[in-house]
Amino acid sequence: MKTAKYNQQLISLDRYNREDYQKLYDDGKKGMLTCSVCGGPVRLYLGIKDKPHFYHHLSAKENCSEQIESSPSVQPSEEAEYIERNGFRIPKARSITAEAEREEKFIFPREVKIPSPFNPFPPAKPGVKLNYLKQLKDAGIHFDGNQEKAVVFIDGPLLILAGAGSGKTRVLTARTAFMIEEKKVDPGSIMLVTFTAKAAAEMKKRIALYPGMSPAKVNQLIAGTFHSIFYRILCFHDRENWSSDKLMKKEWQREQILKEAGRKLQLDEKEFAYDLALQQIGLWKNTMIMPHEVKPESPWEEKVAFLYKDYEAAKERQKLFDFDDMLLGCYKLFKEKPEILDNYQNRFHYFLIDEFQDINKVQYELMKMLSSKHGNVCAVGDDDQSIYSFRGSDPAYLFNFKTDFKNTKLIILNQNYRSPHEIVETANTLISANLTRHEKEMRAQFSGERPPVIFHPYDEEEEATMILTDIKERVEQGERPGDFAILFRTNAASRAVFERLANSSLPFRLDQDIESFYERFMIKGMLSFLRLSMNPDESEAIKNILPSLFLKQSIFRDLQANSILNDCSMLEALTHVKTGFAFQEQKLKRLIPIVRSLSSLSPVAAIDIVEKDLGYQDFIKKRGNEGNQLEKGSDDIRDLKVAARNFKTVGEFIEHADHMTAMNAEIKRSSRNLTDAITLSTIHRAKGLEYGNVYIIGTVDGSIPHDYALDAYRNGDLQPLEEERRLLYVAVTRAEKNLFISVPQKRRGRKANPSRFLSNIKRKMPNQDLGI
Repeated sequence: MKTAKYNQQLISLDRYNREDYQKLYDDGKKGMLTCSVCGGPVRLYLGIKDKPHFYHHLSAKENCSEQIESSPSVQPSEEAEYIERNGFRIPKARSITAEAEREEKFIFPREVKIPSPFNPFPPAKPGVKLNYLKQLKDAGIHFDGNQEKAVVFIDGPLLILAGAGSGKTRVLTARTAFMIEEKKVDPGSIMLVTFTAKAAAEMKKRIALYPGMSPAKVNQLIAGTFHSIFYRILCFHDRENWSSDKLMKKEWQREQILKEAGRKLQLDEKEFAYDLALQQIGLWKNTMIMPHEVKPESPWEEKVAFLYKDYEAAKERQKLFDFDDMLLGCYKLFKEKPEILDNYQNRFHYFLIDEFQDINKVQYELMKMLSSKHGNVCAVGDDDQSIYSFRGSDPAYLFNFKTDFKNTKLIILNQNYRSPHEIVETANTLISANLTRHEKEMRAQFSGERPPVIFHPYDEEEEATMILTDIKERVEQGERPGDFAILFRTNAASRAVFERLANSSLPFRLDQDIESFYERFMIKGMLSFLRLSMNPDESEAIKNILPSLFLKQSIFRDLQANSILNDCSMLEALTHVKTGFAFQEQKLKRLIPIVRSLSSLSPVAAIDIVEKDLGYQDFIKKRGNEGNQLEKGSDDIRDLKVAARNFKTVGEFIEHADHMTAMNAEIKRSSRNLTDAITLSTIHRAKGLEYGNVYIIGTVDGSIPHDYALDAYRNGDLQPLEEERRLLYVAVTRAEKNLFISVPQKRRGRKANPSRFLSNIKRKMPNQDLGI
C-alpha cells in the first residue's frame, strides 16, 4: 500500500520526500498514520525484504491495499506537482539537478551476482598412515589433505597460509598433540604463542580433549601471549625491576605521566588528545623506534616525540614500566646477556605462532632470536587479514618469512568450512584487487540459500531502522539474537544502530571500549553550549566549553568567584574574565545573549549557530586532528546534526543524549554475561569470530575505505587502502549464512558514493521481492 493519511492529508510514497521516510516511520509508531480506505492505523515498512509500504500492523487487511491502489480518484501527487500563486495553478519549480532527485528515490536491494555456480571441489584427501592420526579420526577429528600435511610436518620452518574459515585452530592444536603423542616431543620444549589470553586458554582446552593428552602434559606447554611469556622470562631473571606492582596496568596511570610532561609544553588537558599520543608512542615502541630515533612528520608528532622522551625518562626515574616495555625489555635482556638467550634457545625446540600476520617488529625479532638454534618455527597466518598496522603489525613479515627462515615449507589452507559458496566467492572477488598478497583463492564446501545482499538506505537513521526490522523478522521466524552481528568501521558509526536497539526489546551487547557517542570530546563541547542555554549555572558544561573559547581550565575558579561576587550565573561570569586580549574579552561578552537564545531554536539550528557564530568551526580547525586520522571533530558534528534532526527542541535532544549515555553504560554492565544477544562490534574486534547473519554498515567511500586511506592513496601511498580492503574482507568472511552490505545514499548529511571496493562485485538486477 503506497498511500496513507498523515496530518489529515493523503500522501503517496511515490511523491513523498525520501529524506522524510524515517519521520513517517517514527510517526507511524506513534499512531499518526491511518489507512485512507478503512481509517485503521497503519505503519510504514522500512526493511530489507521489501520496498517501503504502508501496512496494517494490527491486522492483515490486504483488501485495503487493493482498493486504494486501484482507485482512480486518488491523486496524491497533485499537491506536490503544483502550487497556487496569484490565483493560478502553476507547475512547481524543479531543481535543475534532476540527477539529485533520482538519487533520493528508493533503490531496491540487490543480490550479489556470483561469478561462478557452486561446483563441489573436494579438498585434497589425507593419505598419511600414522597411528595418532588414526586415533584422531576415530575421535571424530578429520583433516583434509593440506591440513594433514600441516599437522605432520614438524621439523624445520613451516609457513601455513590459513584463509578465513580454513580450520587453522584445529590444525595448530592437533599439530601440538601430534608432536607430543606421535613424535614424543617434550611438551616443555614447545612454545605456543597467541595474541590473546582467551585464544591461548581455548587452545589448551582443545588440546586436552585430544586422545592421549592429559592435564599434566598440557600444563607443561608454554602457551600464552607474547606479553605473558616474555614477562615471565623477565620476572625470573630480574624480579626486582620487573615486579608486577611497578606495572602501569591502567591507561590513566600512563596518561598521568604524559600529562606531567605536557605541562612543560603548556598542553591543555581538556584539549590535547593524550590517549592518541599514547597510541603513537606504543606504535613507535613496537616498531623499535626509541625516543632519540623518532623523526616527526607533523607538528603534532613533534609534540608527541617530546612527550615520548619525557615519558620514558619519568618511568625510568620512578622504576615503572608499561606493557610495551615487557617485549623491549626481554629483547634487551637477550642482547645484553647472550648466555640467558642461549639457555632459552636450548630449552625451546619448537615454536608455534598463531595470527602471524598481526606480528610486529619487536615480536618478530624475539622469535628469530629464540628459534635461531633449532629453526623449528611454525607460523600460521593470512596476509589477507592483516588489519593492525596502527599497532605496528605488517604483512611484510609473512612475505619475509621464507627469506629469514631458510628452507621454509609453505602449506596453503584454502578450504573455507565456515561460509557458503556465495559469500566465499564474494570475498575472493573483493580481495583479489589487492596487489600485495600471496596468490590464493578460497573454496567453499557448501552452497547457501542466497547470495549476499547489498541494500541502500537513505542515511544512517534509515540504515539502523532497516537492519532492526530485518532482525526482528528473522527472530520472529525462529532465529536467535546471538546469530546476528552488526559490524562497523569506527565506533562513532554505531550511534544510530545503538539507539534503535536501545529502544527495542532485543538483547544486544557492545564492546567495553565503545564510549557513548555523546561523550566524545567534540560532541560534549557542542552539547555543553546547548546545556548552558537551558541552565547557565551548569558547571560541567562551563568546563567543557572553555577549550573552544581558547581558555585554560584554571579560569574555572575565576568564574566561580566572579559568579559569587557579581551575583550572576556562571555563564554571565564569562563577561568578567580578563584575558589580556581585548578581542577575546569582547567575544566573551557577545557570547552570552547568543547562548541564551539557543534554547528557543531547533537543535540543528542551535548547532549551526554555535558552529558559525560562536567560532566552534574555527576551534575544530585549529585543534586539527590531534594526530588522529580515524576520528575527525568536524565529522562528529555532522553526525550530531543527523541525530539532532529527529528532535524539535533543544531540551528533548539533550534529554535524549543523556538517556543514550546512561543506556551505553548500563548495557555494558548488563550485557557482559549475555550468551544470546546481537553483537555490535567494530570490524577489528570481530576478527576471528563468526556469526550466522552479518550486517556491514556504512560501506561507502570515506567510511570504508576510510578518509585517511583515501588521502594516503592520493599522496601515492597504496598500503592504507589495501589494508582497508582487507578490513572489509574480514567483515565479509565473518558470515556463516547470510551477509548484508549497507550502502547509504547519504552519510553525515552529504551525498555518499558506494565504496570503491564494491566496484568489481557485480549485482543482479533488482527483484520485486527478494524473499529473504
